[in-house]
Amino acid sequence: MSADMFHLAWFFSKGFGPKAWKHRWHGSDVARFTKPDTGVFLAQALERAGFDYFMIEDSSNVPYTYQGSHNAYLKHSVDTPKLDPTVLAPYLLQATKKLGIVVTCSTTEYQPFMLARLMNTLDHVGDGRIGWNVVTGSNDGGAQNYNRDKQWPHDERYDMADEFMEVCKGLWTGWDDDALVLDLEKGIFADGDKVHPIHHDGKYFKVRGPLSAPPSPQRTPVICQAGGSPRGHRFAGTHAETVITSANNPEDMKRQREAIRQSAVDAGRDPDNIKVLFLVSPVIDETMEMARMRYSASLEIDDNEVEYQLASLSRQSGIDFSQFALDEPLPAVLESNGHQSMVKKWEGKVLNDIIRGNPLNAGSNHFVGTADYVAAHMDEVMQEVRGDGFLFVNSYFSRRYVTEITDGLVPELQKRGLTRTAYEHDHFRDNLMAF
Repeated sequence: MSADMFHLAWFFSKGFGPKAWKHRWHGSDVARFTKPDTGVFLAQALERAGFDYFMIEDSSNVPYTYQGSHNAYLKHSVDTPKLDPTVLAPYLLQATKKLGIVVTCSTTEYQPFMLARLMNTLDHVGDGRIGWNVVTGSNDGGAQNYNRDKQWPHDERYDMADEFMEVCKGLWTGWDDDALVLDLEKGIFADGDKVHPIHHDGKYFKVRGPLSAPPSPQRTPVICQAGGSPRGHRFAGTHAETVITSANNPEDMKRQREAIRQSAVDAGRDPDNIKVLFLVSPVIDETMEMARMRYSASLEIDDNEVEYQLASLSRQSGIDFSQFALDEPLPAVLESNGHQSMVKKWEGKVLNDIIRGNPLNAGSNHFVGTADYVAAHMDEVMQEVRGDGFLFVNSYFSRRYVTEITDGLVPELQKRGLTRTAYEHDHFRDNLMAF
């Protein structure tokens, strides 16, 4: 297996909700966004192309940060509506055989036993292909749907998440490998001496256990995480097996990957057991000129798009950006209890420049052109970064876009020996760690 190979995954941005609803190439009846059709189409295309996983983003509130109202969010479908990703996941698992399916669930919204039981069940029904994207909840609107007025402070949320993980891991490992006996002659279904309560009594959670089902094929879900703050990196170093991150250039990619890998070393782990994937949105077309025209068109923002972008920034940060002038620098320090690594990048910048530089297709300017050109450029970047792979993101993708990636770009990557042409294993974790 080539040392230059890297992994591919897909970030199902905006979760189980509308995709390309106002585009000409939406590919299906827009009103069917509540059905699994689009997700199933994407999952099958990703498996055909040898992707490692399909990660379903989620949040569980109708936002209202921008102008103190949910109107802009609903008008433009900004991060809403969203259906429950754990309901979509079984459809995706049933439609595929090797692809990993990662669901986003928050440690501030679930109880540990409920989450551990859910992941165990999904891994069973998916024959060892489930992953969990661990988030801590960053929006006060989400907290208000779960019996609180505000989210816990940023770092404390990670303290809670650490304990949450401790409980879940205890539950997932509470059945010995040979606890399930299934001996019809002796009439023994399971050996109770080999099933262990955890009796956890911590600062945030109290759980007796044991888990009410035997170990799943992977025993634990593949852990995915996306926190970019120092505290988020520490959490990733301790628990994550794949990390989602964004970067503007190869130098930034190297810096972030090294920070995450050092966090793993600090936690006593092998850093090669964390695969760091970088968000990209390539624009692929038949000629360089056509691809560049499409990318340029994606940067053209009308008045509706300005409102969309401001509403989106407000939701992610918890800061109402309607209070700032578009053509003036933002404050040098922005206080946020939300996505802090993201907010840090905006401090002191002109709001209009942030909006213009934050198209729906994050990172596209690095990878615009023909399939052959973009594949070669991805090769160059990965050789420089020595990274683990790419996570494709396009918030409102069409089926046309999916095909351009899976049936246009990926074959060029495969020809160069950069991505797999067949899955090495049956289980998600084994494929993720295969190289």
